[in-house]
Amino acid sequence: MEVKGKVALITGGGTGIGRSCALKLGKLNAKVVVNYSRSSREASEVVRELQRMGAEAIACQANVASDSEVREMVQKVLDTWGRIDIVVNNAGRTRYIAMEDLEGVREEHWDEIFNVNVKGAFWVTRACTKELKRNHGCVVNVSSIAGYMGRGSSIPYAVSKAALINLTKCLARSLAPEVRVNAVAPGIVNTRWVEGQEEHIRRQSAGTLLGRVAEAEDVAEAILGFILHGDFITGQTLIVDGGFYL
Repeated sequence: MEVKGKVALITGGGTGIGRSCALKLGKLNAKVVVNYSRSSREASEVVRELQRMGAEAIACQANVASDSEVREMVQKVLDTWGRIDIVVNNAGRTRYIAMEDLEGVREEHWDEIFNVNVKGAFWVTRACTKELKRNHGCVVNVSSIAGYMGRGSSIPYAVSKAALINLTKCLARSLAPEVRVNAVAPGIVNTRWVEGQEEHIRRQSAGTLLGRVAEAEDVAEAILGFILHGDFITGQTLIVDGGFYL
């Protein structure tokens, strides 16, 4: 895909992987929508950085767990630029609850995590479907190796990321042949998500073959690979963990 002039919507685009992906797409002259829920200051900073490099960019607030807010955001994008070509479902939520602490998992933990990590990706993709099909666009979902390994920051998180991997396959079937839908599954990524979680980082990265945890840029490069070079790839999930899963 040639991304120059294309419109890319990145959920959770103000920080971490989303921020890195937004900046990389901006450098390629895409028009970038930086979605955020609570990180207004960070999203505005990303937009300013994109504009300084000459890219067109806007920030859009929407809680992806809300179908109505998602639809309003998509309409704002269409009112601004008249098209959507790329969706990166990066927004995520977790709780740090030891895997063996079953009693520590409450109903609201399941709801808040699934509402963002799974339903949010569905709401955003569905709201963009007409445009994605019209423009032969693509979707990349940000999952996690927790979805393969049955371990991670909490049971609800790991299960939600497994569900997102399956949702990727479902959407790839539903939107074919016009739209490609793929996912990346990072291991530990050095972002503010894991600040202060040194023991968790150690457990989830010990023995990584490449000898380090991922940076946000590592994952963004994998996402761009699907966008730029994956014209005959759909329904797939690429593990991006430096060999930890092995």
